Amino acid sequence: MPEDLYEGFAERYDLFLGEFGVHDEVVVSFYRRLFQEHKVHRLLDCACGTGHDLTLFLQLGCDVVGSDISPSMLAQARRNLDGAGLEVPLHRVDYRHLPEYFGCPFDAVVCLSSSILHLPDEDEAGKAFRSMRDVLRPGGILVLTQGTSDRQWREKPRFLLALDTPEVTRLFVIDYEGQGACYNIVDVDHRRPGGELKVWSTDYPRVLLRDDYARLLDEAGFAAVHFYGGYGFQPYDRNESRRLIVVAERG
Repeated sequence: MPEDLYEGFAERYDLFLGEFGVHDEVVVSFYRRLFQEHKVHRLLDCACGTGHDLTLFLQLGCDVVGSDISPSMLAQARRNLDGAGLEVPLHRVDYRHLPEYFGCPFDAVVCLSSSILHLPDEDEAGKAFRSMRDVLRPGGILVLTQGTSDRQWREKPRFLLALDTPEVTRLFVIDYEGQGACYNIVDVDHRRPGGELKVWSTDYPRVLLRDDYARLLDEAGFAAVHFYGGYGFQPYDRNESRRLIVVAERG
């Protein structure tokens, strides 16, 4: 397996998310409605990271399995889940090879928070989508989410403030490079005298946008693909939406 991209950052990753196990009610309502409509009971989070979303899916009554390629993220997920008294099976798996590890089909596979963008090119993304499709039951759904929208890609802001509290400030400094981008994450810990500065960087070699997903998911064999611009099920607008949510159905 490739090197662990999140080594040295996994313990700080949850600054994105707030208190472990606490979710915005709009997000909870989105998944509750989506899972009811598609009869989702058994779910795989194939890029589960530190396990934050696993608690949401447990809250909604799902039989949940988590997987990730990063040992450090899985270790943090286990610490988080143990601290919350929750039992979830966790596996180290490359989401391009899911059928090699999971035999019983899932009602839903989720790959959230831009996790698919770590892949080097469209060929590898297509391989991942076929892998995800192959562990879904007929009629099952794949859910993908990312903050990088067509609007952001057009405007290309260099700086995005992700978090600003009395304890910590987190800033994204983005270098756009051809079809990809490098996200430099700058944390300032105000609890330290003078403010302790920590920087971590991650590359998105090929940023996928709305039309890329439509084409690649069709090629991967999904029967229908739906696009939303937020967790209120508002339609995705290339000119206005600041979030991209994709829901693809296996035929």
